[in-house]
Amino acid sequence: MSNRICADAILIRKQVREAEAVTDEAMLACAKLKQALLTARQNPAVGVSAGQRAIMRLNQAEQQAFAMSTNLLRLHEELNLVAREYMGDDDMPETPVTALPAADPETVRLTA
Repeated sequence: MSNRICADAILIRKQVREAEAVTDEAMLACAKLKQALLTARQNPAVGVSAGQRAIMRLNQAEQQAFAMSTNLLRLHEELNLVAREYMGDDDMPETPVTALPAADPETVRLTA
């Protein structure tokens, strides 16, 4: 394996992990925001329908963040396949798709 391929693989691994972490942070931020919105709406001085459209929009944003996370996991698996092709099984260990249990190969297999 060439030094260039190894350097590229290390950079890509770092960037994939960073992108996965950012999507997780976005989902956590949305969850915290939803909790704050729902808590504020429990105030007896606030109508039960107050902010309903905002919460619906937030749900859409959460769904989009989750879809991005799912697609990044699929991308991660595809990159593992590319790594096996260009680096061989013994040259560099596969980076596990950490959001999925590694013990069950059927679970790790992602389909479009």
